[in-house]
Order: sequence, then C-alpha cells, then structure tokens
Amino acid sequence: MDIVIEHNPSSTKLSELGVMSWPKWSCQPGRYALVFEERETCYLVKGKVKVYPKGSSEFVEFGAGDLVTIPKGLSCTWEVSLFVDKHYKFDPPT
Repeated sequence: MDIVIEHNPSSTKLSELGVMSWPKWSCQPGRYALVFEERETCYLVKGKVKVYPKGSSEFVEFGAGDLVTIPKGLSCTWEVSLFVDKHYKFDPPT
C-alpha cells in the first residue's frame, strides 16, 4: 500500500483534475487514527503531515502544495504538525 506524492503539480494539472471544486477538510495539529475505505486523492493548500501506516514506525511526509493519493484500505495515524487545509475526493466505490 503506497501513498503517492506529487510535489508542486502544475496549475494546469490541478485545473484539469478540478481540484478547487473538490470538498475541503481541515484539522488542527495533533494525532489522528484514520482508515481509508476508498482511495483518496487530496491537494494540501496548507499544512504538514507525517503518515504512519498501522504497525509501522516508518512514515511518509507531505505538505502544502502536494497532490497525494492514499490507497483504499490504508489504516494509519496522521501526525499533523501544521494546521491542514486540503481539497479531497474519494474514488467511487467499486
């Protein structure tokens, strides 16, 4: 289960994906246990996050300006060090 991060995607790509029309989600710094029931694609407008997959001490880090794809079925802990503001969309259930 790999989290895919694209750093600083072009404004053309973001426009083609319709990112700015996606719903928004935000959270304060802290630790959050999350389970992704569907694949999520998100674009961080603000913030910085370390994601620790369940049962692992290794992490993936991303932040403002990153386009991130999180795989379906991932159980993880988000360690948010800077306030997060993101646009997101879930793939439709299959």
